[in-house]
Amino acid sequence: MAVPKKKTSKSKQGMRRSHHSLKVPSYMECPQCHEMARPHHICAHCGYYKGKEIMEVEAV
Repeated sequence: MAVPKKKTSKSKQGMRRSHHSLKVPSYMECPQCHEMARPHHICAHCGYYKGKEIMEVEAV
């Protein structure tokens, strides 16, 4: 079985794990209601996607 010859330094360990960090989700302004919404998703505030009403949203 293979055994490491040298201890992996903190620098090399950090470089290997550099892609493990969480990404910040992107948001865009909805053209209908001007609220922030995820791109390529239905707007949770007005229910529109690509200028068409996809679902009705109840007024709270």
